[in-house]
Amino acid sequence: MKIVDEYFGCDVFSTSAMQRYLPHAVYKQMMDVMEKGKELPKEIADVVANAMKDWAMDKGATHYTHWFQPMTGITAEKHDAFINPTGPTSVISDFRGKELIKGEPDASSFPSGGLRATFEARGYTAWDPTSLAFVKEKTLYIPTLFCSYDGSALDKKTPLLRSNDALNKAAVRLLNIMGYNIHKIKTTVGPEQEYFLIDEEMFKERLDLLVTGRTLFGAAPVKGQELDDHYFGSLSERVKAYMEEVDEELWKLGVYAKTEHKEVAPCQFELAPVFTSTNIANDQNQLTMEVLQKVASHHGLVCLLHEKPFDGVNGSGKHNNWSFCTEEGENILEPGDSPKDNIRFLTVLAAIIKGVDEYQDLLRISVASAGNDHRLGADEAPPAIISIYLGEELTAILEAIEAGNEYVDTIDRRLELGVSTLPPIAKDSTDRNRTSPFAFTGNKFEFRMLGSNLNISCPNTILNTIVAEELTQFADELECVKKEDMTKALIALIQKTLKNHKRIIFSGNGYSDDWKNEAQKRGLLELKTTADALPHYTDPKNLQLFEKHNVYSASELHARESILLTNYYQVVQIEAKTMAYMLRKQILPAIFSYEAKLAQIIQTKKSSGIDAPLEVKILKNINTPLELVSNHLDTLETLIHKETTTEKQAACFAANELLPLMETIRQLTDLIETNVSKEDWPLPDYNDILFKSML
Repeated sequence: MKIVDEYFGCDVFSTSAMQRYLPHAVYKQMMDVMEKGKELPKEIADVVANAMKDWAMDKGATHYTHWFQPMTGITAEKHDAFINPTGPTSVISDFRGKELIKGEPDASSFPSGGLRATFEARGYTAWDPTSLAFVKEKTLYIPTLFCSYDGSALDKKTPLLRSNDALNKAAVRLLNIMGYNIHKIKTTVGPEQEYFLIDEEMFKERLDLLVTGRTLFGAAPVKGQELDDHYFGSLSERVKAYMEEVDEELWKLGVYAKTEHKEVAPCQFELAPVFTSTNIANDQNQLTMEVLQKVASHHGLVCLLHEKPFDGVNGSGKHNNWSFCTEEGENILEPGDSPKDNIRFLTVLAAIIKGVDEYQDLLRISVASAGNDHRLGADEAPPAIISIYLGEELTAILEAIEAGNEYVDTIDRRLELGVSTLPPIAKDSTDRNRTSPFAFTGNKFEFRMLGSNLNISCPNTILNTIVAEELTQFADELECVKKEDMTKALIALIQKTLKNHKRIIFSGNGYSDDWKNEAQKRGLLELKTTADALPHYTDPKNLQLFEKHNVYSASELHARESILLTNYYQVVQIEAKTMAYMLRKQILPAIFSYEAKLAQIIQTKKSSGIDAPLEVKILKNINTPLELVSNHLDTLETLIHKETTTEKQAACFAANELLPLMETIRQLTDLIETNVSKEDWPLPDYNDILFKSML
């Protein structure tokens, strides 16, 4: 039996591996690069590259790749062998510093949103030494950034690193003004990954799953999730074997895979890691999704990462547990036992509340996608309205501070809310409101709106940036305050912030219609679709925010808006084309065939003098909605080829015309499915997929 402690991280060029393969002096310089952000000295680049190559080859590697995250949201890689020719029939394995530090992949076929012309193919990858290299499938993977010829970011990682720097700068400045001696702040994230597992053979028989990742048709199964018997249920042998292999693969890659269990819907599961720094957490989540999908095939399964693969049961999300801490590991969002610690916590909390209120649109945009729109607000995920949940006790404390009153805690211990005393806040004093999009859960915020296949860089880039902005504003306001007046000034700042931004705090049921009405009264945004949300990306206040903190330039932000709008339209259009194809080639012929069978039975019975009321009823139940499907299908095929003039117009067209029509067609087709025999229906149905996949 393998012992995890002995092989964890064995395929990572870790600090222990560096110690073995690098000269001591070079190793110390590498630690300065990784931990202090110093630039890699050019004179040691070849030494580091050669050591990395030797380590990788000892692991069986023959190739290397610069592994990057273009704006497709997934990872990209181009593999090059270590070999260099030394003669007509001889080679030598070689890997130089210049090859480690910079690569030059063809950038012409990656989305750029206008940052470069198609004929301008040159793009650069640049090594990110803060994320460790690793070996996978005989290839050395080197995490890198990806930029254009003029230095514009063409990837997801570069803005994330910029936002980390922005938050570090702002937080260190504010905390030092407040009297803390802090040199560095880093954000941490723990993304909880949900997914579905279904049988591979059934998957192959569903073109909609193959092409779009979700079922475009499917009548409700005889049983869904209403008994709550799947959540945390025992694992089948097949799934257990799958999870064991996933764990082993991830542990070899240094991924802190920790918790796994059944989720609410049939065939739905979750894997949650231990918190780590945001940049590494992002890379590791990309690896996690890849491993989940790759290992599934070893067990005759397919891992679905679409946010809503099945109608009528829960979709899959990715809860983004976010916090930030000092370089010594002290969590800034950990409520303390002393007044000094608490005023720090409450100041940062007030800044986050302000940021979430002022930039609701950006947080909604950060999770916007065609797939996630099907999930948000569907009684399984937070609504498309941003709000903050703090828990009963913390909310009461903030209300007391805002009013300038004393607070009585849950055990009736009276505490004076004065200049020198603030109430101790009990750790884990919050419940977990599953309907809240942004909930404080004791020492972190859980951003629950993310879809399961989302690259977590964008939500964390935006979260880091808006908090950096508010901390900067607080620092500007407090910079000239005398030390002896600081606590009084902080309380006044917290009070002012709460009065101006308390509308964003909500502790009730986010699924209810009452909340939607209340949110409207409060003036909160409800951006229901991706088409509604994305045009706000380049609002003047958002352009100003990102440029101020050097996270996105104006052209980079416009590019991302363009790419996401185009992607949304293209995803919906592909779904529409798939729906039309399946109807024409599979579903309608099957229905016609079944109708012919029924008609033959009716004719045979009537020729024998026997009535056929049941067959006639079924035939009518099929034919009435079938005529509507036929008419709607003609309209859909016309709309698929309709031209639009702008990206925004195309996205709105997809949201307001294509999707509603597709939903109507689906409902009618699903109704027909309930009247057609199982053997005549051309697709594996929900009963098969959701309940036979685990057998």
